[in-house]
Amino acid sequence: MTGNEFIRKVKALGKARKLAVTLNASRGKGSHQTLYFGTAFTIVRNPKDELKTGTFHAMCAQLGIKPNDL
Repeated sequence: MTGNEFIRKVKALGKARKLAVTLNASRGKGSHQTLYFGTAFTIVRNPKDELKTGTFHAMCAQLGIKPNDL
């Protein structure tokens, strides 16, 4: 899964759960972006790159969602 796919799936999950999901590209250095899921947030590395398994699980944990929900 790429960073863009992760962002798209989190936005869909937020819409289903009626939570605000925003992406702030200016809050991050270089290609890093901040993804807010309600009050939780995580940093998305270069959205065009493939996410490693550990990174994917850590990002899900930071947002308080289960990887299976995506």
